[in-house]
Amino acid sequence: MSAGGDEQIGQQAIRKLEPGKLVIASHNAGKVREIAALLAPFGLEVVSAGTLGLPEPEETGTSFIANAELKARAAADLSGFPALADDSGLCVAALGGEPGIFSARWAGPSKDFNEAMRRVEMNLQDKGPDTGRDAHFICALSLAWPDGHIESFEGRVDGVLVWPPRGENGFGYDAMFQPLGHDITFGEMDPDAKHAMSHRADAFAQLVAAVF
Repeated sequence: MSAGGDEQIGQQAIRKLEPGKLVIASHNAGKVREIAALLAPFGLEVVSAGTLGLPEPEETGTSFIANAELKARAAADLSGFPALADDSGLCVAALGGEPGIFSARWAGPSKDFNEAMRRVEMNLQDKGPDTGRDAHFICALSLAWPDGHIESFEGRVDGVLVWPPRGENGFGYDAMFQPLGHDITFGEMDPDAKHAMSHRADAFAQLVAAVF
């Protein structure tokens, strides 16, 4: 590792995250709790963008990674600290991958994910009773430094959609998503069980292997 915290691997410089303050570039309380729990073993001083009063940038990217990177860069630039951003969403095969990067927008300005889940279900029902219910979650994590350096990772978990929603744990679309190999939804899972196998855990494991 160099004095600047970069480690050369082949032609790609992977920057290691040094101890200190890390901004979670999100105003979503559920995401902040989940990411903070994943970061707990690493001794970082974690603070959210919401706590710092940082504005939410407009998500103009055309992919999960593009949106995660623009949020991470904005928070790092405004705070002066490294920032970790998440962009994640539900992709439904029968809906052509929707809501995808627009998952949060399907919840409307009030961020009502009960309404977002109803919208997904109504769209599936409109396609007929034999419509497949395969879906997956994607999570992109981007870690940005104030000098512009950035590392990005993407995780995925596959499952099927259930109706009506089940469970009060989790957030977003968790209550209607049943991961493959399980008979309960993310909304019914203990948080530790979800953390062990979710799309966010997949992306986070890649991040840990690279930067810690």
